[in-house]
Amino acid sequence: MFRRLESIDANAACVDIVVDGQPVSARAGESVAAALLNAGRVSFRHTPVSGAPRAPLCLMGICFDCLVEIDGAANQQSCMVIVRPGMRIRLQHAARRVGAQA
Repeated sequence: MFRRLESIDANAACVDIVVDGQPVSARAGESVAAALLNAGRVSFRHTPVSGAPRAPLCLMGICFDCLVEIDGAANQQSCMVIVRPGMRIRLQHAARRVGAQA
């Protein structure tokens, strides 16, 4: 569905990240959202009430549909965070419990 435009960052260095325990190769300088989409991840989270899948909509920090957990911090806007080597990302599938540890 989504394909990286090879002509834009053809010489960008690769960055290794981990998504839900699986290694993913991303390009230096791209957002976490772009890296996830390029890796074939379309649904980033599920809504807490109905469980409906959500995916990035605006890719500019307005819609909050791209929320993921990054390095243990939940509810991070993946479109606003640039990938870093070794970054650990978890897709969010349910509401956090009140009083539960992160």
